[in-house]
Amino acid sequence: MAEVSVKCPLACLLLLWLCVRLTETKNTRISMEDDLLLPYAEGHGPAHSHRYVRDCQAVTHGNTTHESWPTRSHGGLPVAESTVFVSSVPQSSRWVYGHMTVVNDPLRTVSVLEPGGPGGCGMNQRATVEETAAAAGCLYAQNGGFFNTKTSECHGNLVSDGRLVQDSGGIQNAQFGIREDGTLVFGFLSQEEVLDQSNPFVQLISGVVWLLRNGEVYINQSLQAECDKTQETGFFRKFADVVSARTVVGHDAEGRLILFQIDGQTGIRGMSLWEVADTLKQYGIINAINLDGGGSSTYVVDGRLASYPSDHCIPDGRWRCGRRVSTILCVHQRRCNPANCSGHGECVDGRCRCQQGWQGDACDSLVCQQADCEPHGVCTAGGCVCDAGWRGKNCSQECLPGFYGDGCNKTCTCINGGSCDPVRGRCACLSGFHGSTCERVCPLGFFGPSCSLECRCENQCPCDPQTGSCNATLPGETNNTLQRAGHCLANQMFSLWRRDEEAHRERPLLTEGTWLIVTVSLASLLSLSLTLHLVRACRGTPAARFSAHRDYSLVPLMDINGAAVGEEADTRKLDELDSQDEIWSPSGSGGS
Repeated sequence: MAEVSVKCPLACLLLLWLCVRLTETKNTRISMEDDLLLPYAEGHGPAHSHRYVRDCQAVTHGNTTHESWPTRSHGGLPVAESTVFVSSVPQSSRWVYGHMTVVNDPLRTVSVLEPGGPGGCGMNQRATVEETAAAAGCLYAQNGGFFNTKTSECHGNLVSDGRLVQDSGGIQNAQFGIREDGTLVFGFLSQEEVLDQSNPFVQLISGVVWLLRNGEVYINQSLQAECDKTQETGFFRKFADVVSARTVVGHDAEGRLILFQIDGQTGIRGMSLWEVADTLKQYGIINAINLDGGGSSTYVVDGRLASYPSDHCIPDGRWRCGRRVSTILCVHQRRCNPANCSGHGECVDGRCRCQQGWQGDACDSLVCQQADCEPHGVCTAGGCVCDAGWRGKNCSQECLPGFYGDGCNKTCTCINGGSCDPVRGRCACLSGFHGSTCERVCPLGFFGPSCSLECRCENQCPCDPQTGSCNATLPGETNNTLQRAGHCLANQMFSLWRRDEEAHRERPLLTEGTWLIVTVSLASLLSLSLTLHLVRACRGTPAARFSAHRDYSLVPLMDINGAAVGEEADTRKLDELDSQDEIWSPSGSGGS
């Protein structure tokens, strides 16, 4: 037992040392990039336009220079199925080793990735397929497009997860892409088709040579379309004819994506493009294009190298190392598009499971539509949210009587039969009532809605507060109120009348006391005057009284205005007057 315990630590230390050595060896080995398989001697791609490609193709294809195929989502099946094969090459003594991966739901499980991650092409960066695949969590991955081995520049069109990385400017090479609706596209594309946003590409990568078109070998036509006339045709044909490691992407009749990779070494082992096309055709592949091959051809499973690269390693040439390449094709777990389901759902096995109130593949559409809630509500995740005063699933019903406000959850306080506004709860009173809650009866003399009408009864009598009728029987309480008010009013009126009467009554100029003094004074004066007359009467004689009148004479006036008479007549008349004057006397008057 002790012997075992001693050996175990020694074995563990040995294993640890080997792991460290292997790690150091892995980190220090890099590719010599000695197995180069280039389609063009200089530059990349032909100089002619898309129109040239269209005009050169067979009449049977019309003006269409690419093929589209609908993809299918095979629910319940695994993301992909990878097969390792060792096959003999027909009409040769060669055997090939490779991998074929069938992807069941390419729209949600296949991505074109830049080297090392987003931005790799923009920085002219290269990375091994293992590095890029491990960082992205790829289940299966293989190398993709071509690149400049000196500057590391990525060649061709490139769209990664819906993001346009670069546009080739219309260079005519074979293309593979997946559109937004899941359609698989293979063939030649114009620049306008690459940039079209009506059904944009979510994945797009450029290859060289269209191998199969609609189930038929299309290499000769593709060589004519992609050959650069400024270079020797033999160089481009050698690229197709030479045996080498190859990487291909295609699809079958069920819309499943096919990743195909075989190991080899240029001029020694592997397959020519013709042999690859025939093999794929036997497997039932409909359309396929060739990707970068030679030392770039690499296949990775779960982030680990599964193929046998052809490049020798530095510093030990006895080993083979994977090359640092540009783009890769990555098969991953099903992903939702967008990954966060627009913030309104959860991604489950590549499909968005939407929250309540949301719908659509991306959970970006409300279950209710604004037209369903108009004109009295708005759409939300919870359905229609009604304006104040409205209710119902579609906000089409007013609040029930007695309720108002948001959600119709406030209770009206109107009384006496008043109804409230369903929005703000303001009371609308019946005729004969007023007040904020219709709690007051119209004041006497008024009636109707809001008590705005004046009674027209005789003698200003009150009317019915609701109808305005003058033949109204008022309630007992109102009668008591009227009686008390009338009594009070009568007292006030009598008091007012008395004050007015006293105010307008004629007041004497002299008071009673003054009148008394005046009366006494006048009586005294009369008494004094009478006394004086009596005294004078008692003291006087007849002769004295007569003598008082001696100087008086009576002159008749009858002849004053008559004719002139003689002095005698005048004298006679004067004598007669004198005699008459002598006869009249007070005493005589008293005797007669």
